[in-house]
Amino acid sequence: MNSISISGGDALKSDEFTRKPVNIYSGVFVDSSNEFGETVDASDCYVLPGIIDVHGDAFERSIQPRPNVDFPLSLALADVDRQLIANGITTAYHGLTVSWEPGLRSYEAAANFRADLKALRGTFSSDMHLNIRWETFALNHVHDMIDWVQDDTKSILSLNDHTTAYLDLPKSSSKISRMAGRSGLTEGQCKDLINDVWERRNEVPAAIEAICAGARDAGCSVFAHDELTPENRVEHRRLGVSVSEFPMTIATAKSAVEDGEHVVLGAPNIVRGGSQNNAIDAKESVASGHCTVLASDYYYPAPLAAAFKLVDDGVLPLERAWNLISKNAAAAAKLADRGEIAEGMRADCILVDKKTRSIRMVIANGEVKYTFNSGNQSHRV
Repeated sequence: MNSISISGGDALKSDEFTRKPVNIYSGVFVDSSNEFGETVDASDCYVLPGIIDVHGDAFERSIQPRPNVDFPLSLALADVDRQLIANGITTAYHGLTVSWEPGLRSYEAAANFRADLKALRGTFSSDMHLNIRWETFALNHVHDMIDWVQDDTKSILSLNDHTTAYLDLPKSSSKISRMAGRSGLTEGQCKDLINDVWERRNEVPAAIEAICAGARDAGCSVFAHDELTPENRVEHRRLGVSVSEFPMTIATAKSAVEDGEHVVLGAPNIVRGGSQNNAIDAKESVASGHCTVLASDYYYPAPLAAAFKLVDDGVLPLERAWNLISKNAAAAAKLADRGEIAEGMRADCILVDKKTRSIRMVIANGEVKYTFNSGNQSHRV
């Protein structure tokens, strides 16, 4: 079995930094001081829990880098795996949309992605799972979604309603244009399809009830995406939806946090200094305690950069900022076996240079998966 001892660095354990070694045996962290097969000098480094990304859809660009230009999923996922590990993301939830749209976000495309991910999961360095972004008007696939979460209880089920949001948009809007690009339809056809789907709106509440009940039975975490009001949060709470994902108002985020629930916002929002679509400011939300988890959203380098920006801006000390992308993220996803450097936990950790904030090494499931040397050349082991 692989055994590693990491010493000389500042390791984040029990919400504080310590100079004690980080020991790994057989894929988990251990407190033992026995001899180890490999030693790692972490001088001038932080030793931090691996990043857990509960929502990222940048993988879509590897599958379809240009409209109507698709690449094999096996090739795309291998590329995504390299991106994840190089950015310290040891557990990734791919935001896989299951919609009524044709094309990239169709049920058929999602089913193919899920099948390939399931078949290839053991070959990847990052532990990949699904944040299943079920569009609440995708009414023909409720039972399929229940089957999916029961098949992989580490999945996240996320309730999404873009139908209502798209209903009154003109066909010239950027969102309709993007939908046309990924679906292969014209803007006019997109608007016609939205109107057709809207005709089934009376069926949506019962579908949401059914899918939430199935997810609860499976024991997976259920998120609600783009919640508009505290009243939405109360209704979703009744259904067992325990995480507010990208809430649209501060009042909604506050409602979740005050009830002990996690709130997910985008790490790019922190890095860029604000939202790209005029949503609530993540930095202010973190500072006020109304954001507990940061996700990559659409940019894999963002979680690492966001944690250190929060430190540099005086918002949080590193040990608390890091919890937003590790410990708290694990709790939101109901992952009890990771997110901390602690006895018996899955051995996912990264070594980050204190001065440059660059990643020197990534260890996933107890194995070195990525190293970066001073010659500016990187390789994965």
